[in-house]
Amino acid sequence: MPTIRILSDRVANQIAAGEVIERPAAVVKELVENSLDAGATRVEVEFRNGGRSLIRIEDNGCGMSKDDALLSLERHATSKLVETSDLDHLNSFGFRGEAVPSIASVSHFEMQTRPAEATAGTEILINGGKLVHVRECGIAPGTRITVSHLFNSVPARRKFLKTDATESAHIIQTVRLYALACPHAAFTLIEDGRVLFRSPVCTTLTERVGEIFGRQMAADLLPVEMAEPGMKLSGLIGKPGVNRATRHELLMFVNRRPVDSRTLNYALIESYATSLAKGRFPVAVLFLDMDPIAVDVNVHPAKREVRFRSEGAIRGFVIRAVLQRLREFGSPAPMPLAPEVIARTEANRSLSEPPFSVRAPVNTSLASPTSIPVFTPSAAPTASRPVAAEREPAPAASVTTSPSAPSLLGWRFLDTAHGDYALFEAPGGLVVLDRRAAHERVWFEQLQAQFAKGEIASQRMLFAQSVELDVIASTLLLERLDFLNRHGLEVAEFGRNFFRIESVPVWLEPADAEGFLRDLIGLMREGRLDEKKAELAEEELARLAAQKAVRLPVSISETDAMALLAQLFACAQPHTSPTGRPTHFELSKGELARRFQR
Repeated sequence: MPTIRILSDRVANQIAAGEVIERPAAVVKELVENSLDAGATRVEVEFRNGGRSLIRIEDNGCGMSKDDALLSLERHATSKLVETSDLDHLNSFGFRGEAVPSIASVSHFEMQTRPAEATAGTEILINGGKLVHVRECGIAPGTRITVSHLFNSVPARRKFLKTDATESAHIIQTVRLYALACPHAAFTLIEDGRVLFRSPVCTTLTERVGEIFGRQMAADLLPVEMAEPGMKLSGLIGKPGVNRATRHELLMFVNRRPVDSRTLNYALIESYATSLAKGRFPVAVLFLDMDPIAVDVNVHPAKREVRFRSEGAIRGFVIRAVLQRLREFGSPAPMPLAPEVIARTEANRSLSEPPFSVRAPVNTSLASPTSIPVFTPSAAPTASRPVAAEREPAPAASVTTSPSAPSLLGWRFLDTAHGDYALFEAPGGLVVLDRRAAHERVWFEQLQAQFAKGEIASQRMLFAQSVELDVIASTLLLERLDFLNRHGLEVAEFGRNFFRIESVPVWLEPADAEGFLRDLIGLMREGRLDEKKAELAEEELARLAAQKAVRLPVSISETDAMALLAQLFACAQPHTSPTGRPTHFELSKGELARRFQR
């Protein structure tokens, strides 16, 4: 019969490290939180090889005496709370007292600390959970913690770490989240001896966003602030039209703590429901301040998830605040007009418009060629083709129809409905075609064929377009510049975190180049554009490109409609779009009769 025994502190700490310290970024998070809780106004973070070989956090906080420094290495030793009731009034980032002993148990851990009133500091060295020495040292007031050879005592955990670039991206994201949360503190981030960003103390959130994400992004954000009893929302939200393909720039903070909250995320997305296309996400840096007793932060080991006592009230409050700001931005105060101007305007309106007239909305963004260009080697534009040149669609007769093409099945074009849909009479009933989904399928398979053959036509821009990116986006883009250049999007580095778009594929409007590049970076963040997996990367690129390439004309002729059908049914998978949406459906004669109760 197995014997039950109590685990040693070393083993218990290593087990706890599996929950708290998942990767190098978790080490950075816990130590930066401790620095901020210690009142630091300057935090410096340095790491090498994605945090594997070195992580150093240095601050100018209150520091610790020798006794407190030794006590901080014990499990559940903390200065943040004493009683269980203190959890209802937390104003600090950390509170469990698990992080420091967990980190020390799985690394080569060195702590140097000194309070302002002491004449000498204390240095503690621990290797894999074993105390090596405790001695005096010289150090400025504050704390410096150096973590090297992370997970050297648990090699199995080390094997599960991702590439250095991926781990570095997580560390950079973590540091900039806390830099946003605490603009009153100066942050410096150093990777492999190179300063990634150095942000001084900022008086406003807009300044800190500009320091971290770039001035270009800061200029696209609107300040928002609203307060109700027990709640206050403040921060920055993207202007209508400013959006991303992923949620990576949708940042939420509750009582200054960076959190992942479905309640807050969906409330913000719902607020932009009429301003964003499907599959797009807003840009926001929002801070929700509320009574600590109304939110539970002790849910997840990493403290990134929170639960609200009244999620419905929080959701409604966020929606009201964001909608009010968007309405204020979209509805500027009218300029006062002179009485004679008003009278003349009303007179002209009464002459030019009949009463109760209904105007059809005009969508200028749909103006484009009326058919899909079919790329052939002889008709493909050259790389030197200027941007200002007109695009001429290939004739519909060049499309090869399949045996199942609708022209051979007796389909007859009737008309369009609601812009996006085309109606066809078929021998078996009525067919409704989603024109956008059909165009996306045709473009998708044409682009896949081009990528496979390496025949990617591009056009050089008359004026290169400059793009400013944040540190993570710049790192991801630099690793995949060759891949993008081989696929028609020529991007060149133009300084730290600055790039120039010099050429774009022929199917991409030059005005959409920056948005398309940011969408590609979003795919890179999610790991969906890995050039090591060339086929999958090209499929994701073609899928996104197909969505960008579609420019639906307001109306189409019968010839264009039948040409679109012929191209669609010549595809390998004509029944769905690249994203899985159906391209068409049929209402049979029997279904029509049933609907009309015949």
